[in-house]
Order: sequence, then structure tokens, then C-alpha cells
Amino acid sequence: MSHAPVVCQTRAVGFRSNRGVGGRAVWVSVTVVACAAVIPGRALAQRDTLYWRLADRGPGVPTSMFGTSVSARELLFYPFFEYYHDRNAEYSPEELGYGLDQDFRGKYRASEGLIFLGYGVSDRLALELEAAVITAQQDKAPEDPSNMPAQLKESGLGDVESEIRWRWNHESDRSPEVFSYFETTFPLQKAKKLIGTPDWEFKLGTGVVRGFRWGTTTARVSVEYDEGSLALGETAVEYLKRVSPTVRLFAGVEAEQDEVELITEAQWFLRPNLFLKLNNSFGMSSKATDWAPEIGLMFSFR
Repeated sequence: MSHAPVVCQTRAVGFRSNRGVGGRAVWVSVTVVACAAVIPGRALAQRDTLYWRLADRGPGVPTSMFGTSVSARELLFYPFFEYYHDRNAEYSPEELGYGLDQDFRGKYRASEGLIFLGYGVSDRLALELEAAVITAQQDKAPEDPSNMPAQLKESGLGDVESEIRWRWNHESDRSPEVFSYFETTFPLQKAKKLIGTPDWEFKLGTGVVRGFRWGTTTARVSVEYDEGSLALGETAVEYLKRVSPTVRLFAGVEAEQDEVELITEAQWFLRPNLFLKLNNSFGMSSKATDWAPEIGLMFSFR
């Protein structure tokens, strides 16, 4: 951020300078007062410029939780619940252990309890860990001739993921904030087919954040490595706005290959270090989950 230089004017003083020691002392004191009157004004303007650009999101590193950042030496703890409902989820009997390599559509439902931890190592580096337990059910399509049961139901450990997030620069009037992240999903569920992750999965992404008077926007894109292949991962455009001291609103569109979702969220601050998150995801494409509501409490410890 560039700023105009501070100039101290010694003219337009209402008396003449004396050549004696006392006169010089008076002249210097007037000059110092004139400079002091200019410097705080510019410092205040710089502080205000920084404040309004961060008013919606705060000064922390962006996390994977929508509309949430984490500051240096801050710990985030977020227990939450998520439900999934899809009337025509795509599945393949072969991928579920029933031989037939063909895609069908059937009703899918799941409920998931999750815990998210985020820690700000510094004002540039943040670490995350997320783990889930899930119960899921996939209904068999009427036209599916495989020996898959009419309802396949599994429960147990879901996805376990970690992330390293790095902020490359702080936002200024000239440039947006830029961040990157590396995500690892651990292969901790090899026995079950409907839930969890049987193989290592990796994701590398980057994003830009820009604060405006009318809200804060984020755009991000990623690539992912899964089952030995590299592909385009999640891409998203997000909007965040603090509408009052206690309420913050979020909206975004997120896409991954042929799955596109509209995501909305309301955040209600019950205390400065505690807020309620009410999230809804709506499928915008046929292969996306129809509806996935989420509710949880975000705790902040400093």
C-alpha cells in the first residue's frame, strides 16, 4: 500500500523567528506540533482503510470452513452435524462390491457427525484436521439386475482429512489476498464401500480474497490426485457479508467435475468467541446431492 509523504510546514506561523537560543526553541516546538498534527491523521486513515477491507471476515488466514478465518495462536473447535438427501444418486454395483460395471440411479440418505479443528500457527500459516462418523444408505435402482441388496446400509468412520493453509500476502488497496492449501485424505476405511476413503487422496488449491464495501468475495480452484489419476478438483466463487455485529451471511457456488452446488449459510454470533452456523447445500446439477443441511457451533480459543 503506498501513502503520500508527510510534509511539515514551518511557514504561516504567527510570529517572527528570533535568532537567540530561546527563539530557536520556540520555533522548533511549533514545527514539532505541526508535524504531529499531520502524522496521526494519516495513521488513522491507514487504519480505517485496513479495517473496512477486513470487516466481513477478520484478519485471519482463510480456512476450509465457509466464511471463517483463523488468527495467529487461535484454536477453532467446530462440532457439527450434516444430513444428505439425494433422490437419484449415481452408483455402480461394481464399486460397491457387487460385480456389475454399470451406472444406475437410486435414493441416497446419510447422517454425519463431524469435528473440525483449526489452529493459526502464525498470521500466514494454519493447520486443520477434520474427522467424521457416518451412517449412509443407498437404495437399489429398480432396473439394477445385480445381486446388490434392495438397501445397502453402512456406518462407521467417515473421511479423515488434514490441511495445511498458507497466506502468501495480506490484502492491500492494490492487490487481493492470495492463499494456497494442501489437503490429505487418509485411507482409513478399507473394509467398507459406501463410506469413508480406501485410498490416499490429495488436493492442492489456491484462492484470492478481496474485500469491498458491499461484501467480500473469494475465488478458488484446485487439482486433486485420486486413485492414481490427476484431475481438476473443486472450483468455487464465494460471497461473505457481515450485516450486523452478530450476523454474517455467506453464499457460494462450488463445482467439482459434473457436480455443482449452491451453498448458503447464516452465522449468528452468540458471543465474540462463539457462533452458530446454519448451512444448506442445494444440488444445481443432476449428479450433485439434492440437499445437504448442516448445523454446528464454532468455538474460538485464544
